[in-house]
Amino acid sequence: MSFIGDSITDAGRDRTDPGSFGDGYVSLVAPELQAGGAEVLNLGIAGDRAVDLAARWASDLMPTAPQVLTVYVGINDVWRRFDSDDPTPTDRFEDTLRGLLASAVDAFDPALILMEPYLLPVRDEQRGWLEELDEKRGAVRRLAVEFGAQLVPLHEVLTAAAAGRDAAELAPDGVHPFPEASRLIADAWRTAWAISDSR
Repeated sequence: MSFIGDSITDAGRDRTDPGSFGDGYVSLVAPELQAGGAEVLNLGIAGDRAVDLAARWASDLMPTAPQVLTVYVGINDVWRRFDSDDPTPTDRFEDTLRGLLASAVDAFDPALILMEPYLLPVRDEQRGWLEELDEKRGAVRRLAVEFGAQLVPLHEVLTAAAAGRDAAELAPDGVHPFPEASRLIADAWRTAWAISDSR
């Protein structure tokens, strides 16, 4: 069972240790998965965009040939547009991710879980990111339908959790989760996994 993506997956893991899960949602679900006999690998790398996953897909993911593959990418494809003037057009994002998923399905036909990117605006200017985020979320949702993957609707889950409170209590910069938010992400993943595992 492999988890690949950006910092939300990476969560500070020791990349020299295959048994390191970091301190995010993967670390919360891994023990129960291992207790059920699964081999769990965290292949997240902070800062990754879809193009970065593509650059390491063959070397990092394909040799693991997971029966279950969770992919979480997209917020950095949004973020770099606004902090570095380095946008990723949504059609390119979607086409890149489609090619990666197709290669995995062709090679080992895993059960797929796709996690949509989320943002909890904590600064006024971040509200202007939401339109771009919605485009990337839409791409992930379309791919979930196309590939018969389970979708984890994280933006909806965390937006609901932030209602009526300071969003920075969940994610100080709007993205990187405090432990409470990591638990919510883990629970949302478990819900998708329970549906996938029952099929």
